[in-house]
Amino acid sequence: MSMNYRETLQWMFAQLPIYQRQGAKAYKIDLSNTTKLAKYLGNPERNFKSVHIGGTNGKGSTSHLISSIMQEAGYKVGLYTSPHLKDFRERIRINGKKIKKKYVKQFIAAHKPFFEKEQCSFFEMTVGMAFRYFADESVDIAIIEVGLGGRLDSTNIITPEVAVITNIGLDHTQFLGTTITEIAGEKAGIIKNDIPVVIGNSKEDAEKVFLAKAKETKSEMFFAKSYTGKLYPTALKGNYQKENVKTTLQTISVLQNKGWNITDTQVQNGLLNVIVNTKLLGRWQVIQEHPKVICDTGHNEDGLRWIMKQLEEEKYKRLHIVLGVVNDKKLDEILPLFPQGAQYYFAKPSIPRGLDAIKLKEEATFFNLTGKKFKSIKKAYKAALQSATDGDLIFVGGSTFVVAEII
Repeated sequence: MSMNYRETLQWMFAQLPIYQRQGAKAYKIDLSNTTKLAKYLGNPERNFKSVHIGGTNGKGSTSHLISSIMQEAGYKVGLYTSPHLKDFRERIRINGKKIKKKYVKQFIAAHKPFFEKEQCSFFEMTVGMAFRYFADESVDIAIIEVGLGGRLDSTNIITPEVAVITNIGLDHTQFLGTTITEIAGEKAGIIKNDIPVVIGNSKEDAEKVFLAKAKETKSEMFFAKSYTGKLYPTALKGNYQKENVKTTLQTISVLQNKGWNITDTQVQNGLLNVIVNTKLLGRWQVIQEHPKVICDTGHNEDGLRWIMKQLEEEKYKRLHIVLGVVNDKKLDEILPLFPQGAQYYFAKPSIPRGLDAIKLKEEATFFNLTGKKFKSIKKAYKAALQSATDGDLIFVGGSTFVVAEII
């Protein structure tokens, strides 16, 4: 019985406890499965050049920025990112175009017996699919975003032109460690022998880890903060993007040194046309004006700190915040970052690991954040739209899954 596209996706999402829905128990502890899968698929990762991007925050934006510049330079560019907002196929693109449904369907159908026998996880299958697709389509270069961590992430079987670590913050501590040093150690796992590495915005503790690893692997290290070239504007709004632009430009300069043909004009156009070229969603995205609605997928302490700083620069009469989170977030670290004067609309994202709205509201009250709870994100958003006047501002966030429901 052959499965249609929808059934194919349902089957993929049902494979083993997947991290996205269930959290810690889906995190695998070695790469042997991925290596076996890659070999079975004919080691497609050896057939294209790549850039590998890890980090706590900013890796999605940075991946899209680099991809956009490479597209402007006339290259055929694969882009692998996660999670998706609306459609699974957002994870795998070439020059901004999503992988075809037919390819997804046929790939799973062709390899299902192997996936079942080896108990491949959702992530492993998706990475295998992306790498096979990029090889089949003969991309010139693929920009590969790490799913989780680095060292043991399924993407870590590539030997890239350059590895990039955007920044280090506390997130996914149940897998990656509870200190900046431990997390940096996991992220540093993408640094490989003799492969240059670019470090974005990093704390001193993390830098020590990276320098030690680079010394061990004889990798040349470049810091975004030492970038001395020209800085250009980008279509991605949000002051926090300045860090990502610097990291991107430092990475591009490493690629230029390796012989990739990229002009200053192409760099400028790539930054300006990033949304058009790559179809990036959910980064300080303005959904509408009057009342102004802004959403952002930032969901950990580091990311939210930037977002709240950005919110302070907005002009409005009243602030409304539609908030939902997943149940593994440390609320005592993120809730104090939110403004106390806003009207809150609490709801649970519609995934199994969404945090119950009653619990979120209780915790929020403890930090003087007041508002009402709603049965769903959509209902909370609708209520915010109804009570906001033209001069008000509505912010929607707390989780990628929250943003996905209103975009």
